[in-house]
Amino acid sequence: MRTLRTLCGGEWVTTGEWIDVHDPANVRAPIARVPALGVKDVTRAYDHAERGFARWKRTSPFERSRILTAAAALIRARLDEIAADVTAENGKTLAEARGETGKAADFLDYYAGLARQGYGTLLHDARPNTRTHTQREPIGVILVISPWNDPLITPARKLAPLLAAGNAAVFKPATETPLSGLHFARALHDAGLPDGVLNVVTGRTAEIEGALLDDPRIAGVTFTGSNSVGNRIRRRLADRNVRFQGELGGKNASAVLADADLPAAAKAVAAAAFGQAGQRCTATSRVVVERPVYDEFTRLLVAEVEALTTGPGSDPATTLCPLSGPRQRDSVLADLARAVEQGATVLTGGSADTDGERAYGCHVRPTVLADVTPESAIWREEVFGPVLAVRAVDDFAAAVEAVDDSVFGLAAAVFTRDLAAAYRFTEEVECGQVAVNTTTTTGWDVHLPFGGFRDSGTAYKEQGEEVLRFSTRVKTVAVHFGG
Repeated sequence: MRTLRTLCGGEWVTTGEWIDVHDPANVRAPIARVPALGVKDVTRAYDHAERGFARWKRTSPFERSRILTAAAALIRARLDEIAADVTAENGKTLAEARGETGKAADFLDYYAGLARQGYGTLLHDARPNTRTHTQREPIGVILVISPWNDPLITPARKLAPLLAAGNAAVFKPATETPLSGLHFARALHDAGLPDGVLNVVTGRTAEIEGALLDDPRIAGVTFTGSNSVGNRIRRRLADRNVRFQGELGGKNASAVLADADLPAAAKAVAAAAFGQAGQRCTATSRVVVERPVYDEFTRLLVAEVEALTTGPGSDPATTLCPLSGPRQRDSVLADLARAVEQGATVLTGGSADTDGERAYGCHVRPTVLADVTPESAIWREEVFGPVLAVRAVDDFAAAVEAVDDSVFGLAAAVFTRDLAAAYRFTEEVECGQVAVNTTTTTGWDVHLPFGGFRDSGTAYKEQGEEVLRFSTRVKTVAVHFGG
């Protein structure tokens, strides 16, 4: 078992207390351990971040760009090693882990380029001999809290822009998946990031949550995770001048219209629903199908799902990875049991997969449910697992109504050959991400704004230039030059 240290103040430190990291494909023994930092360690991390910010905000944007570019190159050079650890601690397939690692480097490259451009606008001024402009400045020390499902790409999409803009960070990776975040921090450290600009707090959230959120030096908090935790953070920050960026839950739906290419739609929906075992915030978990093609589409969908191969992510033959841990597996199985109690019919899957060596892992068979009502919990609540519910609807209007019948509004897709219907769908659905004839999950590049409506998130988007609205503040400067 490997023993790792964490980055604080430019040094790799430990405390003597440890957190074990397990492989969800085989939970019998830990694969690594990381320091379990305490309250005093969190305070020291903010001390370092405060000093790091004072230096980093005055560092040339060209030097910031150079460091981010160098870190991206290091991640690509270490891709095999990093991807193996992503798979080992998270469970996703090596193909998924390699894609995540490459995309993390892409985020660094993109924001390295953006750092060189500067952020601001030249404005006309009514006063003679006066020129006015706006400039964006870093806001300070930002707390980054990332989830276990995308343990490398989520820190990358959060940390790269805030560092490029000149902020400092205290980074709390998920307790279940700290190795990936430490890889990202090491690449930045080895690329020459000044001491204290990035500090990684590995620890048990319940023990250090107060110290993380209550420090008076926090200028912003960016969080990806559940609505219950996100709302708790929001309430805790409510009476302080602290920005909150939340990427929260989803109950994403795809609509299959009667004129759709059904085989292509079935393949895309299966990929969106069962990639990463459904453990993506944008994963499709609901499908509404126009009634004339419901039976045929469902047959094609079930065939796609039954072709998936359950197994450990390290096995090249695996196309459906395990869930992240025993707690997540048991939660998904409980949701399935409740769905059946509420009248759902299992078309395929519906149980844990404990065959052979999979008995020691957190495997759930990919599941498609029919006879699901709009009132059932499986239709309304986020499951975060390999579970897909299918319903028939009468027409386009009913399809849009069903998609929007949710407190969430993260991602949706429509499958149709009708261009007018496609555009109507994109205009009428209440989601922050909308796709036509492709998945709700894959293909969103680093420069595309990302985030949801309603209970799926806050007004601050991630990715692209939009994220700068969160990590920078606007200063207006008027210059009178004579007369």
